[in-house]
Amino acid sequence: MKKLFLVLLLSFAAVGLFAKTTVIYHTSDMHGFYYPKAGVGGAATLAALIDEGPEDYLLLDSGDFSNGTAEAKNSKGLKSVDLMNELGFHAATIGNHEFDFKDKGVAPILQRADFEILAANFFEKESGKYPQGVRPYQIFEVDDVDVAVIGLANTNPTNKSKKYLFTPPLPALEKALKEKAVQEADVVVVIAHDALVDEEHGTQAYISQIAEKFGGQVNIVFGGHAHHIVQNHYINGVLFVESGNYYQQVSKVTVETDDKTGKFVSAKSEIIPLIVEQIGQDEEIAAFAESLKEPGMDEVFGEAAEKVSRVSANPSHKDGPLNNWIADLGRAYAGTEIFVHNNGGTRIDMEKGIITKRETVDMHPFENEITKMTVSGRFLKYLVKKSLLPRSLFTYSGMTVTYRNKKGKVKDLKIYVNGEPVQNRKKYTLATNEYIAFGGSEGWPFNRIDNALKERVGTGNVRTILEDGIKKYSPVKALETGRIVEVE
Repeated sequence: MKKLFLVLLLSFAAVGLFAKTTVIYHTSDMHGFYYPKAGVGGAATLAALIDEGPEDYLLLDSGDFSNGTAEAKNSKGLKSVDLMNELGFHAATIGNHEFDFKDKGVAPILQRADFEILAANFFEKESGKYPQGVRPYQIFEVDDVDVAVIGLANTNPTNKSKKYLFTPPLPALEKALKEKAVQEADVVVVIAHDALVDEEHGTQAYISQIAEKFGGQVNIVFGGHAHHIVQNHYINGVLFVESGNYYQQVSKVTVETDDKTGKFVSAKSEIIPLIVEQIGQDEEIAAFAESLKEPGMDEVFGEAAEKVSRVSANPSHKDGPLNNWIADLGRAYAGTEIFVHNNGGTRIDMEKGIITKRETVDMHPFENEITKMTVSGRFLKYLVKKSLLPRSLFTYSGMTVTYRNKKGKVKDLKIYVNGEPVQNRKKYTLATNEYIAFGGSEGWPFNRIDNALKERVGTGNVRTILEDGIKKYSPVKALETGRIVEVE
């Protein structure tokens, strides 16, 4: 028995002797959230966590760092890049919101980055080459382990590009994997601004196909875009990781390689909440982030009597108090029968207490103006049915909905406008923000409506309407939910 124990002990020791550990940190969809909220998150907290880890590591990001807060928006993403430079990011890829400031805003972001911008499927239309500052992949040496990192840009930018071209991700990845430097790497990693499950943007996610087509060649895929958290999800031996959003948490992936051959053995991930009280803050990064603050953003102009959440406390209600409130403000502004508000545009809840300009920008950073049109009842049924499952993408003012979920399909759909059942041939006036009205992201059903029939309303946008509403109705209280109900 003692002999057997000794043999097992020596075997485990041999395994440990020939295993090498490499650490990779991953973030995504930072959207300009440099500072903690309610004691969680922020760049300085992330830096403090990394300070506690190994000296040699990789820090990667899956994109959408350019817009979402006052600092990011007003600098057209450049302050986000400056902060990522200070944090020591090694590489990032291109998200859809890197195009929030149109083509003219892209080149300054690419040129400002000290870290690698990796996007194997992103080219200049005129030259057919990668834009200056962009590479398809990069080999990083991390504690004597060669890690190949390949980037895949999101192919649906928030603003259509005239200067840049996006090619299908999988063929671009296949081409990169054929490069000798990638094939000779010990570990192969993909950073992409797409998710395993994308229930919001009306597109079929391709991410899982990486494992199906390139299992054995790719070891780890870091995704983003959907703001999901995915840990230790394996398909065909490939580890898939998604790290949420807003610097609220970071994924830490531990990679084991054979110490003798240097080749990949295994990988596992863990999500680490960036809780300030537990982790602390890096003083230098905290000071740098503080220097980036936009003036006048912390002036108080209203208050919330209670927390106004984006989601309902009642699980059968698919509308939330904050989105209902924004939709009501939009309908009053537009003077239409119906207002459609995209839930994804509301980024954070309205917390109880004072409200500043910073909070409203964080809540709704996009300056999309209001657009109205006339639609048929048939279109309303199409819009609602296509946006209910697996989760409701819109909130409505002036319209209520009930339905049943039968094995992932919408059944027994009932829609009422001002208390009356919708009629297919009847015409209804509807307003929404211009991004949705012209088919952006989850607004793709609106591509069925001729753009010539869409009319701008006034000079305000969703955020200015939100701010005016706070000033007028402060202290703000949560509205009742029940406009979109899933029945048994």
